[in-house]
Formats: sequence, structure tokens, C-alpha cells
Amino acid sequence: MNENDDLFPLPSDGTYKGLRRVLTYGTFDLLHYGHVRLLRRAAQLGDYLVVAISTDEFNAGKGKKSFYSYEVRKEMLESIRYVDLVIPEYSWEQKVDDVKKYGIDVVVMGGDWAGSERFEYLRDYCDVVYLDRTPGISTTQVKQNLNKSVPGSAPAAPADDAAADDATDEDEA
Repeated sequence: MNENDDLFPLPSDGTYKGLRRVLTYGTFDLLHYGHVRLLRRAAQLGDYLVVAISTDEFNAGKGKKSFYSYEVRKEMLESIRYVDLVIPEYSWEQKVDDVKKYGIDVVVMGGDWAGSERFEYLRDYCDVVYLDRTPGISTTQVKQNLNKSVPGSAPAAPADDAAADDATDEDEA
């Protein structure tokens, strides 16, 4: 018997499943505080956060081009403390395989995807949760601001208050 068994008792009926695993998808280009807040809130829904980021090839197929390459975006996400694992997103169709392969309990997406067929079918395999975007920030807005801004200047992030923390941003697909 392990000395920690009394501190962390597990059910003897075989119902213990281990870590609660959460998965989210996105491009995560021009990483900003809305992305970080999404990742923090997604991580709070479980014990282990998997982030699938769109590859450059997948983005091209969607008519998108990221500022940063897949490898750079992956490196940035891996440095965020809320993220446990970063995997590539190659296609729309891989989601069920990801859920099964990584033992996912919850898929988290931005609220703008609520009710979308792209994610609703996953309810047959796990929970699906939609989180609202962080007001006042999006990758599109950052790109527009950068095109208008004076070199070397950047808008400040608003205070991280409770109201702002109730919403998230994620520029998936």
C-alpha cells in the first residue's frame, strides 16, 4: 500500500477515469490576451489541456495565412503554463480521432461556434463547451490596429477584471 493512498483515495468500483482532459482548436496567430484568457478558462474545466493548432497547410486550404508559422505558434503555445500538449490540426475531419486518441472529456470552443455542425456532433464522444469571446480583442482587430498604428506602439490590454474574464477569444478557422 502506498503512503499516499489515504491522501488521494480512488474509488474501488473502477469508476476512476484519471485526468479530466480538455481539448480546444484554433489558429492562435498573433497570440494576444484573449487567447491566453481562453486557454486559462479551458484549463479550468479539467486537469490536462490539449491545444490543436491549425497547420499552415490546413490554413491555406481555408484561405487563411498566418503571420507566424505553425512551428512558431506551437512554440508560443507550449510556453503558456495552462497548456499541457500542443498537437497539429490537419483537417476538419480529425476531431473524433483526436478525442479518442487523447482521451478527451471536453472540447472547448469560442461562443461564435455554438450550435455549429463542426463541433456539435462531438457530443456523441465528449462534452462540448462554448466560451464567449473576450470583449475588445480579436486577431482581426490586432491586424487592423497594427496596420494603422505608429511603429513601436501597441494598444494596452484592458484590466483583467471579473467581467472581462468571463469571456474569451479564439480565432478558430
